[in-house]
Amino acid sequence: MALTLTLPEASGGGLKPYTLRGSTPVQPAPGTRFDRIAYSAAHVVADPLAAVDPWLACAVDWEATIAYRRHLWSLGLGVAEAMDTAQRGMGLDWPTSLELIRRSLDAAKDMPGALIASGCGTDHLVLENVKTVGDVIRGYEEQMEAIEKLGGKLIVMASRALARVAQSPADYERVYDRILRQARQPVVLHWLGDMFDPALAGYWGSPDTESAMDTALSIIEANASKVDGIKISLLDKDQEIAMRRRLPAGVRMYTGDDFNYAELIAGDGFGKEATHGKSDALLGIFDAIAPAASAALGELAQGNLEKFHAILAPTVPLSRHIFAAPTRFYKTGVVFMAWLNGRQSHFTMVGGQQSTRSLQHLAELFRLADAAHVLEQPELAVRRMKTLLALHGIE
Repeated sequence: MALTLTLPEASGGGLKPYTLRGSTPVQPAPGTRFDRIAYSAAHVVADPLAAVDPWLACAVDWEATIAYRRHLWSLGLGVAEAMDTAQRGMGLDWPTSLELIRRSLDAAKDMPGALIASGCGTDHLVLENVKTVGDVIRGYEEQMEAIEKLGGKLIVMASRALARVAQSPADYERVYDRILRQARQPVVLHWLGDMFDPALAGYWGSPDTESAMDTALSIIEANASKVDGIKISLLDKDQEIAMRRRLPAGVRMYTGDDFNYAELIAGDGFGKEATHGKSDALLGIFDAIAPAASAALGELAQGNLEKFHAILAPTVPLSRHIFAAPTRFYKTGVVFMAWLNGRQSHFTMVGGQQSTRSLQHLAELFRLADAAHVLEQPELAVRRMKTLLALHGIE
């Protein structure tokens, strides 16, 4: 029996019936293995029953949040914890982030082979009080110590405080050299473009991407033994490929390009160094399309490139919509997908950010999710979409 509902048109011009395609979601084969490292930047599940003002305090449903991480691990995906997908620095404060990291690391111990790395930043600093790069270094060191004490691997996140006080590329070199020298194990660096966070404009000491890339590469080359890889989220595949080809041997490029991930992960076979012709992954979109991502990566590992693209290609329009400008609001689409797929019982977010996207945006997301074959329980998804529509006066 066909599933039909009435959806607002993307242009805002009225309502139109929509019938789901009825296609079966792709599921990975049991025991799927990858030949790429693939982290999913995981979202947090808010506690809708907490007696807090969402704009002022964050309340997390720990049971549902950790259950979602177990789901990702069961699919063979790693978890990039306490990143921007988890609303880090955008509703999720540092004390709660550290508790999230602690709980996730504990949960990972019960999942053989579970891969996890945790975001380390300076978001606990009051920006107005940060006057020097020394303040930034001390901020990073505080979070490094706390995460490493728990046994966590670090993802060194881009720092708003550093972007605020740095006067030149040399300031970035000073901060990162200091941090990398004392890291207990190789870290993942993180270059987040200003489309994701306007406060990070001009990161690495220059608004020019090529100059910024030169600085980042010089830091990596000087500390190559302490760098597992770098994630860049610039939504520019050519810049990612250019940087990937220049990385020192053994240093990975983790794509954070939620527009072009399929092509970048597949790679171009450039050069003799294995890590220079392809990208590994650290992606927010993998949270929303986890089963499809796992199935596609499994096919790629078997050399089935056509099947890899056949699974991932339909998800790209969905991802581009979720990450459409203002890109920083993409978390709303990720949580919306988790709700549609029954991975959480409500569409409520830390900071009340479920309100950052329009009903038209969410309706188009629903259509694209259906076209991408990632609605895991179509009947449930339709019921929940109808509930959202009713809240907006569409019965």
